[in-house]
Amino acid sequence: MAEEEIEVVVVGAGQAGIAMSEHLSEREVPHVVLERHRIAERWRSERWDSLVANGPAWHDRFPGLEFTGRTPDEFPTKEEVADYFVAYAEKIGAPIRCGVEVKSVRKNTGGLGFRVETSEGVIQARYVVAATGPFQHPVIPPIVPETPDLVQIHSSGYRNPEQLPDGGVLVVGSGSSGVQIADELRASGRDVHLSVGPHDRPPRSYRDRDFVWWLGVLGKWEATTPPQGAEHVTIAVSGAHGGHTVDFRTLAHNGITLVGRTDSYDGGVLRFAPDLRDNIERGDANYLSLLDEADAYVERNGLDLPEEPEARRLAPDPECVTTPVLELDLAKAGITSIVWATGFTVDYDWLRVDALDEDGKPRHQRGVSTEPGVYFMGLPWQSRRGSSFIWGAWHDAKYVTDQISIQRGYMGYHGRSV
Repeated sequence: MAEEEIEVVVVGAGQAGIAMSEHLSEREVPHVVLERHRIAERWRSERWDSLVANGPAWHDRFPGLEFTGRTPDEFPTKEEVADYFVAYAEKIGAPIRCGVEVKSVRKNTGGLGFRVETSEGVIQARYVVAATGPFQHPVIPPIVPETPDLVQIHSSGYRNPEQLPDGGVLVVGSGSSGVQIADELRASGRDVHLSVGPHDRPPRSYRDRDFVWWLGVLGKWEATTPPQGAEHVTIAVSGAHGGHTVDFRTLAHNGITLVGRTDSYDGGVLRFAPDLRDNIERGDANYLSLLDEADAYVERNGLDLPEEPEARRLAPDPECVTTPVLELDLAKAGITSIVWATGFTVDYDWLRVDALDEDGKPRHQRGVSTEPGVYFMGLPWQSRRGSSFIWGAWHDAKYVTDQISIQRGYMGYHGRSV
C-alpha cells in the first residue's frame, strides 16, 4: 500500500481537533484529522445520561457557531454538545476521517517529518498535533480490592441509577462529576455517601451574572498557572437543574452523608481523612472571595447589577460535619456500589517521540512540545485557566497554528539567490 503524504496530521476529533482544523484551514495548511471513533465520542459514550455542560450556551462554544434550540443562558445536554461539534465540523468542512486509529507516530530517521502508522495505512506528515486531550484513562485509586459483593465503577462508566445494584452508594470525588452523580443518586431514593476532598466552589451565578462572566471580567480565565498547591484541585460547579451553586451543606441536609477524603480500606471497613470540615471551609473561602471581588468590581465600575446579600448566607453545619464519620463498614452501612469520580490520566503510548516526561505526560510550552514538529492540544492549563473549556481550546488552537505557520515559513526559505 502506497504511503500517503500530508503536511499536518491532527490526532483526535473532539473540541481540540476541530478547533485546530478550523485554524489550519484558514491558513490554507493541508491537513487531516484522524478519529478512531466518532466526532466528540467521549461526550456520547463516556458520560452519564443526564449530564449537561457546566457552562451556559452563550459562553461555552466556538466563536463561529451558536447552540441551536437553547437560550443563551441554558446548559446544553451532552448529546447537544456532541451534535454541536458534528455541526461545526460540517460548517468548516473539516477533513475528518472517523474510524481511523493512530497506532504510532515516529520521527523519520535522517529526514524531515514523522511516520504516522494508522489502521488504514501509513501517512507521512511534516507536523503532528496530538489533540486527544487529558481524559484518556479513568483513574481508580488502588484502595478497595475487587470483591463480588461490591460494584466499583469510574464516573466515565456511570450512566444512571438503574445501572447499579440495589443498596447504598459511595461516591468518591467532590468535583462537578461527583457532586452531580451523588445528587442524582440521592434523588432516585438511594442512600448516598459523598467523599469530599479539596475543591474550589464558585457561585453558579451572582448578581445576575453566571460565574463564567465573573471569571472573565475579573481576568481569572487568563491565569497562566494554577495557585501553588492547587494544580489538581477540582471545581464544584453544576449546570444541572438549570444551573445552581454547589453547597455541600445543602447536599447533606437533603440526605447525603458527607465524609472526608477516602484514605484506606481494611477488612470491609473504609477509612476517611479527618479533613471534611477543612475542605468545606476552604471551599467556602474560595466562594466568598469571588463574591468580594465581584462586589468590588461592581462598585469600581458603577455597574447596575442587583445586590444579592442572601448569597453570603451559608447553611448550618450538618451532623456529618460536626461529628464526622471517619470509618465505615460498607456491608453494615448497606453500601453495594462505589462510583469513583477521581479523574483521568493521559495515554500517549502511540506518540513515540521525545515529547513526554518519565511519567508519560507532555513536555511542552503552550502546546509546543520539546520534539520539533510535534504539538499538543486540549490540555488543562495549556496556556491559561480557560484552556479546558470549549472556547479556550479554540484560542489555544489559534496559537498552535501560528507556531506551525512560523515553522512552515522557515522551511519555505531556500536561501539567497546568486
